Amino acid sequence: MNLHRPVQIGSFTTRGNLFLAPVAGYSDAAYRSVCIDAGCDLAYTEMVSSEALTRGSCKTAVLLERAGNESEFAVQLFGANPDTMARAAEIVAKRWSPSIIDVNCGCPVPKIIKTGAGSALMKDPGRIEAIVRTMSTAVDVPITVKIRLGWDEATVNYLEAADAAINGGAAALTLHARTRAQGYSGTADRSAFGPLVTLSSIPVFASGDLFSPEDAVAILSEEAEGKAVAGVMFARGAMGDPFIFTRTKAMLMGETPPDIDPLNKVAVARKHFLLSLSFYDERTACVEFRKQACSYLKGVRGGAELRAKAVTCSTPEDYQGFFSLWERYVT
Repeated sequence: MNLHRPVQIGSFTTRGNLFLAPVAGYSDAAYRSVCIDAGCDLAYTEMVSSEALTRGSCKTAVLLERAGNESEFAVQLFGANPDTMARAAEIVAKRWSPSIIDVNCGCPVPKIIKTGAGSALMKDPGRIEAIVRTMSTAVDVPITVKIRLGWDEATVNYLEAADAAINGGAAALTLHARTRAQGYSGTADRSAFGPLVTLSSIPVFASGDLFSPEDAVAILSEEAEGKAVAGVMFARGAMGDPFIFTRTKAMLMGETPPDIDPLNKVAVARKHFLLSLSFYDERTACVEFRKQACSYLKGVRGGAELRAKAVTCSTPEDYQGFFSLWERYVT
């Protein structure tokens, strides 16, 4: 059975059901581009502040840069004020023409929560509904929502939050199957997806603890009352490994996942760096790529020496030396 299939999200149809999640500091245009080349069907921007966007922040605008191969892309906004979220959606729709706009109701970071945004919204499903309804009225772009299980173990209310989002006009839901209190620790509760897909009249996507093609296959194969999760969203599992989309797509189509040539991995990382230079000034690109480089080095022979070199790179010439050293390790 072919588990790789398109998904209808309101008026928009995806190429398939493998997505790159919004990951602060990582899912910029350069990395989204290499993931698209590797088989990602839809990539999300880093989460963008609705407040900063409506104030005209240049730093926020950089997060919305679009790669040349992104014929389709998704923008994620965060905020707590329905009117501000709607104005931000209007700005995004007019200037960047996204395929969908996602509402972040899941970020557990304290500086986001204290503004009433992110997973703080799980404590107020009525506000989720108001935000989605106001945004859906403001733009023609499908509005989707990402939620968590709840604020903490004592207040698991993801079904109520999902119902509120649907009532507001959401076109799809993503569930990160942890509570806000868990953050990114512990284990995602995959048993939560069944009740959600049973309840939901719109597509449901899975997030949390997706680190391998096998994880995706397991989630997409599970049915509850004849319904299943429509797609999966890779986050930490895709950091430094855009090839997870290549391998997962093959497995979903019933094919043997290909082995990734180590030299090809170096080539893709180098391309990623060069793309970063096209989106940022040289200094910013070089500094920001240090963490990206370290992500690529997980499990790589000579990783300790390569990481030590990567974190000192400050110029394109430094990175040329880094990539040359990496190539010597894999040949």
